[in-house]
Amino acid sequence: MTITITAFERSPDGGKGLARDTRVRWALEEAELPYDVRFVSFAEMKQPAHLAVHPFGQIPTFEDGDLTLFETGAIVFHIAERHTNLLPADPDARARAVTWMFAALSSVEPPVLDLQTAKFAEGDKPWAQERMPLVFDRIRARLRQLADRLGDAEWLESSFSAGDLLMVSVLLRLRMSGILDEFPTLAAYVARGEARPAYKRAFAAQLAVNAPPTD
Repeated sequence: MTITITAFERSPDGGKGLARDTRVRWALEEAELPYDVRFVSFAEMKQPAHLAVHPFGQIPTFEDGDLTLFETGAIVFHIAERHTNLLPADPDARARAVTWMFAALSSVEPPVLDLQTAKFAEGDKPWAQERMPLVFDRIRARLRQLADRLGDAEWLESSFSAGDLLMVSVLLRLRMSGILDEFPTLAAYVARGEARPAYKRAFAAQLAVNAPPTD
């Protein structure tokens, strides 16, 4: 049975690879697993049929036979557990890679998402401009810590893993803000992730859905 994931019918980012289905696509491409995509509109995401798959009415979801999953981290972990090219075989190295998966989603992504909230959901509030420096400071603090740990290494551990996949995906959200450029080692780290053939295939697939029609 072919794996099926869900994705936005039209992504809010216009195909820049920031929608979370790109992370799942990337993991599936790294694992060389074929998959189908079921596209859903914002209205359909709140309907009973989709809520039965994702109780919070979001994307992506993952269906493989009788197994249905939601939450990007859980989906990527499920894929990685079954394919050793995304998690090391050594138990200790494997545990460290899983730790980086949690770190990407629990320690690094929250302040990054706070920036999006401050810009787009709260940008018209009278206190928005006063709050913005605090948001940037929290992001920079996390990036300094991450850059210190990465150092001159190619990946967070000895080889690319699902931890890097999620961390790069999170950091990509900062590119338009310019903050990532303040940390050259992290910018280079993200570029290495984007250069992977599996990422390029995942990005191209998401972009193809959202590219404007041509005459």
